[in-house]
Amino acid sequence: QVQLVESGGGLVQAGESLRLSCTVPGRTFSPSAMGWYRQAPGKEREFVAALRWSGGSEYGTEAVKDRFTISRDRVKNTVYLQMNSLKPEDTAVYYCFANRAGWGDRYWGKGTLVTVSS
Repeated sequence: QVQLVESGGGLVQAGESLRLSCTVPGRTFSPSAMGWYRQAPGKEREFVAALRWSGGSEYGTEAVKDRFTISRDRVKNTVYLQMNSLKPEDTAVYYCFANRAGWGDRYWGKGTLVTVSS
């Protein structure tokens, strides 16, 4: 079972920025899309953003779209989530996913914690 490799979480103050990254290890498969979900304490997991390898991206909410940017490195099979103007309500575990091209299945990372203090 392939587990994606995430990095970049941490503790920041409100208004600061973080960049998360997520990689398909060892180029074990080619993704058709990669993206992020997050889960805050006591809440359900929610969609944050995704990017299709053929082009195009989508964001879960307008509030996220105004502050977060998803991008990719096709050669490295890596997706990034640049998060600016972070707010305490962005505090959550962020999970990366990758859809395997041609197979229709999805792989996940173990999650990276983002904590935003007020």
